[in-house]
This record gives sequence, C-alpha cells and structure tokens, in this order.
Amino acid sequence: MSIFKGLVNINILCFKSLAAKFSKLRTTKKDIVKDILSPLHKIDFESFVGKFRETLESVFGEKQNVQETSINRGMPGLIMRDVLDCKPLSVFIPTEYDGRGADVSECLKVLETASYYSLPLSLMVGINGALFLQPLSLYGQEPIKQEAFKNFIENRNMGGLMITEPKYGSDALHMQTNYVQTEKGYRIKGIKHWAGLTGWADYWLLTARKKNADGDLSRDIDFFVHRKVDNGIEVEEMYNNLGLYMLPYGRNKINAEVDATSRLEPKSTGVKMMLDILHRSRLQFPGMGMGFIKRMMDEAIDHCEKRLVGGQSLINYDQVKERISRMQSYFTTVSAMCAYTAEKAKMSVDLSRADIQANAIKTIVTDYMQEAAQSLLQLVGAKGYKLDHIAGRSIVDSRPFQIFEGSNDILYQQISESVIKAMRRSKITNLFDYLKTNELSEKSADYLKKVLDFDIDYNLSQRKLVELGKAISRVISMNFVIDLGERGFNSHHIHNSIAQLKQEVNMMIQSYSGKMETVVIADSGSDSDWRNFLK
Repeated sequence: MSIFKGLVNINILCFKSLAAKFSKLRTTKKDIVKDILSPLHKIDFESFVGKFRETLESVFGEKQNVQETSINRGMPGLIMRDVLDCKPLSVFIPTEYDGRGADVSECLKVLETASYYSLPLSLMVGINGALFLQPLSLYGQEPIKQEAFKNFIENRNMGGLMITEPKYGSDALHMQTNYVQTEKGYRIKGIKHWAGLTGWADYWLLTARKKNADGDLSRDIDFFVHRKVDNGIEVEEMYNNLGLYMLPYGRNKINAEVDATSRLEPKSTGVKMMLDILHRSRLQFPGMGMGFIKRMMDEAIDHCEKRLVGGQSLINYDQVKERISRMQSYFTTVSAMCAYTAEKAKMSVDLSRADIQANAIKTIVTDYMQEAAQSLLQLVGAKGYKLDHIAGRSIVDSRPFQIFEGSNDILYQQISESVIKAMRRSKITNLFDYLKTNELSEKSADYLKKVLDFDIDYNLSQRKLVELGKAISRVISMNFVIDLGERGFNSHHIHNSIAQLKQEVNMMIQSYSGKMETVVIADSGSDSDWRNFLK
C-alpha cells in the first residue's frame, strides 16, 4: 500500500512538473503569437530590418544560390513567401493601416538592404512602395486604402504602376489610354507595357486621360486603382527582358471597369500629382543604389585582396586602387543623397516642383550603379563575364535604371533647362553666381568657382544642355556630400568623394565647352569604304 502511495505521489509530482512545463510552453506560444500580431510600428526598426537581412542572407545563400536566382526567370514561390513574410512593404504603409508609418528613412534602409543581396528584389520593393503604396497613401480614397493596405499586410499582395505605352514612353503626357464615366464608375481602355510585375501584381495604378464627348482626350491625367480579381487587364505578350530576370515585364491590353472610389484624388491637377509621384520615386533611388554599390565595392575589395598577380595582391596595384577609390566615392555620394531624401522628401512634403534635385539624384545614382558594376567586372576579369557571375549580371541588371522613370539623357537636359529658366527669371547670366545663391549648391559652388565662372548662353543645343546638366547635377551632389561631412561622416570618405566630384565637373564642363555642332551623314557611299583607298 505504501509503495502504491509512493507511486501516486511520484505521478502527481511528475504531472505537476509536466503541467508547469506545458503552462510555460503555452505562455511562450502566446507570447510568440502576440509578438507576430503586434502592431508592426511598435517593433524596433533595427530588429525589423535585421530579421529582413537574415532572411535575405538565407534565401539568397543557403536555400538558393544568388547566381541561380539571378539567371532564372521569375522568383521561386518559397523565396517570395519568405521575403514577403518579413513585411518589407509595411514600411511604406501608415500606422493607422497597421503599417510601420511610411518613414522615408526606413523605406530607404529596406531598399538598401534588399539591393545588397538582389537588385531585382530591391526594384520589386521599390515598385510596390514608391509607385503604388505611397501614391495610394497620399491620394487614395478611404475604402480602397483600407482594403489594399490590409491585403498587403496580411495576404502578401503586391501592386504596380502602368504609365508607359508602346508609342508614348518619355512622351507620357500624350498617352492614349483613356477613360469614360459609367454608372458604376469608370471604363478604362488602352495599351500599357514595360510595367514591372506584369501578370503578378494584385493591384495596379492605371493612368489615363478623360475622353470627352467629341472623342478628344483631356490634357490632364488621372490615376485609378484596379484590382486583379476584377479582370480587365489581358497580358498580350511577356517580354524576354535582357536583365532583371526576377521581374516579369510585358504588354498589357486594358479594358477594365473600376468603381468611383478607385480614382485617386489630386490636390490640384493630375499632372502635378504625377510629378509628385515620379519625383518622390526618383528621390528614393539612392536606397536601391546604396546597397548595390556597397555590394560591388565589397566584392571588388574581397576579390582584389585574394587575387595574386605578379606575386602580389591585385589590390596593391595603383590602377586597381584608383578604381576601388572611385567606387568608394560613389558609396559616399549616394549615402549623402539618402540623408537628403530622408529629411527633405517626407510624405508630408509636396514634391511636384522638386524636379532639379529629383532628376539630379536619379541620374547620378543610376550612372554610378552602372559604373560600379563595370569596374567590378574589369577587376574580376574573364570569369566575371559569365552569365551566372555577380559582376556580369550586375552590369545587365543595373543598366535599365539609366532608362526607366526618365531616360538619363532627357533628365540631364531637363536639369539644364530648369536652371536656365531660373537664371533668366532672376536675370543672372553667370553660372557660378546663380549656383552660389541656390540652396542646392550654395556650399559646393565655392569649391568649383574657377570652372563655373562663365556666362550661360540661354539658347543651347540639346547636346550642350545634356553635358551642362551632368555637371550641374554633380555640383548639387557635392553639396549633399559637404552637408553629410559637416555632420561627422567619415572624413576620408568625404574628401575622396569631393575630389572625385570635382574631377567629374571639370571634365564635363570641358566637354560642354568643346561640344561642336555635327550632322548625321545619312548615306555612306563608295567614298566611305576604306578598301577603296588602299595604296
């Protein structure tokens, strides 16, 4: 009997012990669930972005090699799931809709983190954030905002923007996609192409012009939110894009009906709304450029330290040092741009008139991305030219950044045109005098007084406008760098960046001054065949 009582007591003690463990386990599970469901904006950002970084390290490292991910079309479903489960798009969503608050500095950091591991992934995040979520947040009507933001947070939904048409790329203001009002809302018809996430996105911002009773199209532009589940967008062709394999692009036939609440509401005109959207997006390019350039720099240093040529490390050679130093100057300049955007491009600021800074930032970031990739390939050598090597892929993947959202040649021209227009309005002809009084260049102008001290001809050819725009954009960038240096950023990096920018401005002003009018020779006949002139 005593033995039985002893066994019972032991069982009771064991049961209590197990009960305590299960109770603790339930508590732990509750805490985990509570943590997962807790408002995203209450999670410390360093923890949030750290988790995102760990996931990218895993999915582009352990689960699937980054080179394989780069050369295969699309993105594997499991990788997409793991990435979106980190809620990276929540940084673009206001807190009242359970997002992290649309803090621009957080948006830039998420873009930077993504682009270090995968430039196409960063572009995917940028498309969703800058070209859908931010415009919807600023201009969307309440019903569609509540629905879309909820689906982005809870159901891994994605969205994009359709502006470009086959015959109207840079000439977007003359787009032919049109709409008419119906009893239910609006009927939209047209053709759009080169919209990132073609066939993937759950929501689209569609741009169209109103068709009047006489059949003419309005000069203004309107934006509408379209749900994929409502049909009305037929993918007529999927493009075999040269790079950015992870993202699908194609040609879309639009014949969609949307309800009245789907129309974005501009604060003044639709064109100004579009400018605000595009400038805001261009100002956030440094986020994508930051991580990408840092990756190029890290890859270059790692390779050159390990590679032996002529009995010494490649990094000891002077030309190699020059290339890496240039990449480091790009890193510093883009860092300064990130700081500028985080402070000056907050969601509360109307950016429709911020064309000079937006165009300067977008052009230089994307030029530097391509230059950094070219330098990495040059340093790596032949093996970098493989399709599955990060150097070769980076050249191809970064190249379209100089084209989409405004071709760099056109944006450089627009920078010059805006500056000349302001100079004429102020009755100033000397470039240095004007730049010295402009808040975007007041500090950097002094560094370049000798080269900038000349009068501008108000009637410049297009090629001179482009060259001048390149120089002005770098003067503005130097101003950002000086500001960053004054706050305590690494002084060696600051001096290096300023020296590089000064050299670039000097070269571009010389090119601008020496540009000659030339003609295109339409017909090269027999007198242009070198073989006819052999002795």
